[in-house]
Amino acid sequence: MNKVFASAADAVRDIPDGATILVGGFGLSGIPENLILALRDQGTKDLTCVSNNCGVDDWGLGLLLQTRQIKKMVASYVGENKTFERQFLTGELEVELVPQGTLAERIRAGGAGIGGFYTPTGVGTAVAEGKEVRVFDGREYVLERPIRGDFALIKGWKADRLGNVIYRKAARNFNPIMAAAGKITIVEVEELVEPGELDPDAIHTPSIYVQRIVVGPSYQKRIERRTVRPRP
Repeated sequence: MNKVFASAADAVRDIPDGATILVGGFGLSGIPENLILALRDQGTKDLTCVSNNCGVDDWGLGLLLQTRQIKKMVASYVGENKTFERQFLTGELEVELVPQGTLAERIRAGGAGIGGFYTPTGVGTAVAEGKEVRVFDGREYVLERPIRGDFALIKGWKADRLGNVIYRKAARNFNPIMAAAGKITIVEVEELVEPGELDPDAIHTPSIYVQRIVVGPSYQKRIERRTVRPRP
């Protein structure tokens, strides 16, 4: 099975309107830049996107907000995106805010085949509305269900042609758990090597979770906000 695709456009070509996609990254660190751009250019719409946040106005998933391709956003943080705020307040965008740890665990549960889990996070708040609450050892816990995606868009650093993936530094955030929770996982990497060239002990995502690989032609690796201390 050849998992290597010639371009990001080829790799996302069959993502249909209305799909649920898991998108790796934390802020702008470790986002699949080229796959997001390809999805924007393709025009796929009515997407449900699951990601820690929705990028910024002019980068990351914010690009798909600009073109109104996202119907629903499931995220834990939205503070750097005015387009997100505007579309939410006007009712154009459906939003499900999930506590960050709960979001990570729901995605991990999806990849692990777990039907649900109980957490004290969110008990007594809007997060728990409509959900089962049980008491364990005198403390209330809310039932959270797993999250799975039709597709997972993942940013790796290096991969072999079989689909074994290594992440670099802060890019090892939501990417590993999302790679396991997508029915079809598409990984873009900076470097592609032959099987056997990666140290087995350094592999973060095994090839069994990866269906497609593409080498990104370039990366901006932007950050949301740069703050530096004045020199003395």
